[in-house]
Amino acid sequence: MLYVQLKRIFNPGQLFIFNCSLLTLTSCSIQQKISKSANQFVLKDSSLLTAHIGISIYEPASSKYWYNYQGDKYFVPASNVKIPTCYAAMKYLGESLRGLDYLETDTVLFIRPTADPGFMHRDFKSQTVFEFLLLSNKKLAFVQPKWEAEVYGSGWAWNDYNEAYMPERSDLPIYGNVIEYSLQQTGNKYSLKSDIKFFRYALNPYVDPITPNIRIRRRRVDNTFDVFSSNGTFSRTLIPFRTFENQRLLEDTLKKAWLNNVYPPSDIKFKSIYSRPTDSLLKPMMQRSDNFFAEQTLLMVSNELLGVMNDEKIIDTLLKTDFKDLPQKPRWVDGSGLSRYNLFTPQSLIAILGKMKNEFPMERIKEIFPTGGEGTISNFYKADSGYIYAKTGTLSGVVALSGYLYTRKGRLLIFSTLVNNHQASATAVRRAVEKFIQGIRNKY
Repeated sequence: MLYVQLKRIFNPGQLFIFNCSLLTLTSCSIQQKISKSANQFVLKDSSLLTAHIGISIYEPASSKYWYNYQGDKYFVPASNVKIPTCYAAMKYLGESLRGLDYLETDTVLFIRPTADPGFMHRDFKSQTVFEFLLLSNKKLAFVQPKWEAEVYGSGWAWNDYNEAYMPERSDLPIYGNVIEYSLQQTGNKYSLKSDIKFFRYALNPYVDPITPNIRIRRRRVDNTFDVFSSNGTFSRTLIPFRTFENQRLLEDTLKKAWLNNVYPPSDIKFKSIYSRPTDSLLKPMMQRSDNFFAEQTLLMVSNELLGVMNDEKIIDTLLKTDFKDLPQKPRWVDGSGLSRYNLFTPQSLIAILGKMKNEFPMERIKEIFPTGGEGTISNFYKADSGYIYAKTGTLSGVVALSGYLYTRKGRLLIFSTLVNNHQASATAVRRAVEKFIQGIRNKY
């Protein structure tokens, strides 16, 4: 009715201008309201007064930013780097992971690894590749793939080598490149047990007898694991091992010796065994923020596209192709976000999330990304479970959250909040961001 009355007052040209003005006023109103909310819950929160903050909120349907606060500035994104890694994997690794390349002759099975992180991993009961190798009655020969990466990423903290979140990268990962030690009790006596027998002689106890008050630390240069007294109580731990012995580790696991100085015939092409659905790897990579899966996934993409395992080359390739049109070119150096050399803007992360939404079904994305009450946001957004799908990022002084938000009115938004140099607890920062994000969901 109002529109009919306006047509009587204005000519078509004037009505068009009026409509544009109305849309502009509405857009400005949303920006002002969100700006007020951002100030209240984030920018002026006591835990964030000295922090460096970037916030961008984008509506794909209107191709408009609802809000931008330093959205074009660079931040250390922590594990939000797994977002471009995930996109590359979804696009280039297909529905199933290439777990192993092999070539058979009458007597020899030549195998060439593909950097698949799921091989013999504790999380995956199905081990198609291992069963294939175990059941083969042929002699085995190892073919070295083209490996041009370092075991640690650029800018990783070297003194974290003993932490389970930073295993070495390798062309032939096995058991996730970590060993599990657990404390066993028999009567009044305690002993240490490992789940990889290959390292059974590598334990060097400085404590005798073994008690629950111990800690285990691997030596930096080799696979010797030292046991020390500790004030804490030990029950179980995962520790990365050096991967230069992985070929021998596989030999010991299979109970089969490798043939040496044997080379595959050049006139026969390698075949491939596919290990598991790609998304079965991407889901834990994104939901629990698995650094090892992310790093190996990027190397698998490199091997698939370039025929070489090189993180620098594949990142450079992706930045020049799939990500050439990002609003601001990132400094991207690893697959997981462990490095503080990574620098992304909120707008660039939104652009990557937008590409993901446009190229893959949202139902697939929802299965891969954590939602409220799951994964790394298991203690957050519980009231919004099923409406937010987002990737966290955490380093000392860094808290990030980027992803998708469905508002109560059914609008789909893409958002990115990057916080650097805060002095509060990560939980306090996440609670402040949570209030802000939930406010947007409830109002719009």
